Amino acid sequence: MQRRRLGSSGLEVSALGLGCMAMTNLYGPVDDAEAIATVRAALDAGADFIDTADAYADGKNEELLRRALADGYRAKAVLASKFGNVKKADGKPGAEGRPEYVIDACNRSLARLGTDVIDLYYQHRVDVDVPIEDTVGAMKRLVEQGKVRYLGLSEAGPETIRRAAAVHPIAALQTEYSLWCRFVEKDILPVCRELGIGFVPYSPLGRGMLTGAIASLADLGESDRRRDHPRFHQGNIESNAALVRPLTEMAKDKGCTPSQLALAWLLAQGADVVPIPGTKRRTHLQDNLAATGVKLSAEEAAVLARAIDDTQVAGARYPKVQLGLLGV
Repeated sequence: MQRRRLGSSGLEVSALGLGCMAMTNLYGPVDDAEAIATVRAALDAGADFIDTADAYADGKNEELLRRALADGYRAKAVLASKFGNVKKADGKPGAEGRPEYVIDACNRSLARLGTDVIDLYYQHRVDVDVPIEDTVGAMKRLVEQGKVRYLGLSEAGPETIRRAAAVHPIAALQTEYSLWCRFVEKDILPVCRELGIGFVPYSPLGRGMLTGAIASLADLGESDRRRDHPRFHQGNIESNAALVRPLTEMAKDKGCTPSQLALAWLLAQGADVVPIPGTKRRTHLQDNLAATGVKLSAEEAAVLARAIDDTQVAGARYPKVQLGLLGV
């Protein structure tokens, strides 16, 4: 497995990581044994960058990882988790960044994960009611206490990133980025590179749309959370499936799968980019990891980017109630 360094932090990880969100019944039923086997297969293959969050199924995802990382597997992993993506008293999504909450959230995650230290700890969503300096100050204390090794942010805007980095070095920014979602290229990715911050794209396969396997709502289970996302609503999902068709066609020409080509395109965007495609099955994991063997020239990457016009994607990338938590 190829290795990459997240910016100037010194944190080295596999070129492709493993996102674990889908392992806790968000995109349909989950087989715990298969999910655990998938995590271990990733680690055995050298894909050591494992990503979770306390928000995933109210901590159950972290508890699942505790089981997956038993029997010596914790030593193989660069373990990332996140805090601060919460539900308010009224049930709506919110963010939490109070210093006392940061410390408490980390302690609870450490207990659920069954580990003494989290390698990379992100603020999942920025709390606009708490100065980022206060939140990162608390995260810095976790580093000083040896509970966390590196710090990260998720879905933060350029000014927030700058202010955070002035308090403590930020190893990585985790934000959505893929062929059909490229807004970060305007000002967020440049700021990360200016400050020596690595970039971790989540949903690098467009929540499955870039696999070529989704054409209509019939391809999503009744309990699949993607049904709440505007890009997967009736009418939008069909338009978006047609929009990404050039990916399928080029993948056929390259002799790879659409997923592999989409991931190879992201890997070609810079040595500081480390995608974390999520899966709960070993078969999909193997397909994803093979993307590191797909070679794209700069010209091919540019042709693919032009062929998929992300400005024409139908629907917002999140439901309206969650959009206010992004990019602040």
